[in-house]
Amino acid sequence: MEMIQLGDVTLHYRIEGDPNGASIVFANSLGTDFRLWDQIIPYLPDGLKILRFDKRGHGLSSCPAGDYQMADLIQDTVRLLEALEFRECLFVGLSIGGIIAQGLAASHPHLLRAMVISNTAARIGTPEMWQQRIDTLRTGGIEALADNIMQRWFSKSFRHHRALEVAAWRNMLTRTPLEGYIGCSAAIAATDFSESSTGLSLPTLAIAGSEDGSTPPDVVRATAELITGSRFELIDNAGHLPCVEQPAEYARMLNDFIRECGHV
Repeated sequence: MEMIQLGDVTLHYRIEGDPNGASIVFANSLGTDFRLWDQIIPYLPDGLKILRFDKRGHGLSSCPAGDYQMADLIQDTVRLLEALEFRECLFVGLSIGGIIAQGLAASHPHLLRAMVISNTAARIGTPEMWQQRIDTLRTGGIEALADNIMQRWFSKSFRHHRALEVAAWRNMLTRTPLEGYIGCSAAIAATDFSESSTGLSLPTLAIAGSEDGSTPPDVVRATAELITGSRFELIDNAGHLPCVEQPAEYARMLNDFIRECGHV
């Protein structure tokens, strides 16, 4: 188990692969830990140094009190990458992880060589929507939203045919520290990177799931269109977590992008 103290937070992380390889970093969605990428790692090519981590308030990382700002999450990531000497990375971020990727690319471009922004947007939802969700969380906990979240995370077919797996992901969600989930929700609510992402120019792959109820394909595509050097890909029959539902297809897209970038 690998832990690191970074200012006011302790982050849980894992490094795998070739210690001298090209750097690739994975950042998770809201309500998940770095096991989100378990099915993708075996598909990755040799010659990569792989970093996964739990953001603050998630997984085994610490959970500072109070609402978080996106700047906190970005700074946590910057400190982690610098402490572990991960530079010129291919950064793969899903949902809030994709927002962090956009923030990193704008504020610390030397750390990113390319990025994958998956099931995300420059702005997700509205402050009013997030405040309503936070109010529900404070009243009923994550359990009050869990069934609705499963419907957004996974396609109808996946929920029907792989119910035991869905139950496991639901357990991961509901075991997320409440204050961590609320803190990150507040960070998303206050973030709009539409202007800063418009100024980005780096190789970017944007991935969407055809049945994503959180960040529908049109929202992901619109964000990709802000970024010079980006392209958009759609995974059919997948919701908000296509790396879970369609890992082989997700990995194919990612590996094609790795080769295009010359990142191995």
